[in-house]
Amino acid sequence: MHDAHFFLSAFIYLATAVLMVPLAHRLGLGSVLGYLIGGAVIGPFALGWVGGTQGEEAMHFAEFGVVIMLFMIGLELEPARLWRMRGPIFGLGGLQVSGTALAVMGAAMAFGLDFKPALAAGMILALSSTAIVIQTLQEKALLRSDAGSDTFAVLLFQDISVIPMLAVFPLLASGVASGEEHGWLKELPNWAQPLVTLGAVALIVLAGQFVVPRGFAILAKTGLRELLTAAALLLIVGVALLMTEVGLSPALGAFVAGVVLAGSHYRHELESNLEPFKGLLLGLFFLAVGASLDFSVIAGRPVLITALVVGLIVTKAAVMYAVATVLRLRGSHRWLLALALAQGGEFAFALLSMAIQQRILDAETSKLLVAVVALSMAITPLLFVIYEKVIAPRYMAVSAPAREADAIDEHDAPVIMAGFGRFGNFVGRFMMSQGVKVTVLESDPDHVDMLRSFGFKVFYGDATRLDLLHAAGIAQARMLIITLADRNKVAQLVAEVRERFPNVRILARAHDYDQRYEFIGLGLKSEDVVHEQMHSALELGVKALRVLGKPAEAMEAAAKRWKGFDEETFHLLLPVQDDMDAYASIVRERRIQLTQLFERDRANTGEG
Repeated sequence: MHDAHFFLSAFIYLATAVLMVPLAHRLGLGSVLGYLIGGAVIGPFALGWVGGTQGEEAMHFAEFGVVIMLFMIGLELEPARLWRMRGPIFGLGGLQVSGTALAVMGAAMAFGLDFKPALAAGMILALSSTAIVIQTLQEKALLRSDAGSDTFAVLLFQDISVIPMLAVFPLLASGVASGEEHGWLKELPNWAQPLVTLGAVALIVLAGQFVVPRGFAILAKTGLRELLTAAALLLIVGVALLMTEVGLSPALGAFVAGVVLAGSHYRHELESNLEPFKGLLLGLFFLAVGASLDFSVIAGRPVLITALVVGLIVTKAAVMYAVATVLRLRGSHRWLLALALAQGGEFAFALLSMAIQQRILDAETSKLLVAVVALSMAITPLLFVIYEKVIAPRYMAVSAPAREADAIDEHDAPVIMAGFGRFGNFVGRFMMSQGVKVTVLESDPDHVDMLRSFGFKVFYGDATRLDLLHAAGIAQARMLIITLADRNKVAQLVAEVRERFPNVRILARAHDYDQRYEFIGLGLKSEDVVHEQMHSALELGVKALRVLGKPAEAMEAAAKRWKGFDEETFHLLLPVQDDMDAYASIVRERRIQLTQLFERDRANTGEG
């Protein structure tokens, strides 16, 4: 009977994940919210399919996913990467976490909470949802923007700050709880207890430096990948057990072990082996958290819960906006940071669980905070909509007139460039270095200011606007180079310029074959459309082959032939791009021909 209950619970958890997460993705909510909503639906306070003692067991099992996550975060924290991002990480991130923690702690104490639980609540609510924010920024193509990069830096600092928080929590715990759980440690003299704790951490560091890599080397020789996976799990379980025995957080030990192994040759092997376990266990963790969401608490105190959620979002947004203002971040940059980081985070649930175990927070307060964090995460998509639909357009509307008033004095420039981003700046700088006058139009005002500070003559404006193109001298220009990333805007620009200024030659970058087809359909010459990845990919391939000992001249010639063959293939596919059967047939035929071509080359050069 017990086995039947176990399998039934496992089936319910897995079915909920499989059904709810794709639905949440379709609605733009993200996987974390999908798990939380699914857990709430099947939990004891809704349908009641899971919960009670089984729910608590699932939570304890799922918390191992948080331990694995901390281990993998440690694997990613290479010192060189941290040093490169030290400014935004420790500047923006440090001020955001400390400012929010102090603000929440002050508010909690004002409402009657004691110092220790108020400090714990401040630290818990200072964290934001890495999973939701990163995924949303990627979906909205904001992650590579300046604001997106700074948001990532703050999230990275928050992930790092979880470690000292986990170390501080036992100090906030009551003496009774600590003594019950680690009686043997308490029996030691006072001077010996910190030595034992430091010795455990030192043991992890030394083992990670000298023992673990050699052990993995021995196991790797067997060729059995499952042994490496088992060894990785054994390492994490062993570290977690050791940390628990000395009264520290198992997640703290896992993080230290990850950092120690960040430079190991087996780092990527560890990551790939543990990723499925981390994803599955974290999913189970969020399902269990959702199942623990007590709707009776929300129904019983709807006004209080609403006030706390709104208060948390407003407080976090205000602190982040103030920090961004103090650090003189410009534009809608401040608003994106403030709204993107205004929710609670997934680590809050792990810290809340620990706070209950350590008896820092009582069960009622913890349930209240679980509801507040979960609801704030659910509201996050709405905050992004507010930024995207309300704040960003208004800011651009306010800032645009001042920038449009800039006089464009390069009427005799033969070349106009639309966009000066990652791709366009290489093209523009190269042409300028050869003495060619280029009028550059860039639609990001912060980017314009930055480029001007480096001495580039760049003008603010949307190159798809005909009045701005007239001001830039499109009627007299010989060439328009388009490096914009927005496909719809690029198609619109090509169509309008082709219609109104047929004598202007248009050169453009294409993201893929489909966009090349689109450009040619709009009247551009095939040779005037450059695939943005083709040349860099071929250059890297030639470099790789040369490193492997292939002759440089032969590899350059092979790359040239490959490019020519690819161009021929493109023109063969152009007439049948809408006929999938014909398209696939040509692709298969050309693949065979390409293989035969290079086989003849190898035979002619005498290579086996």
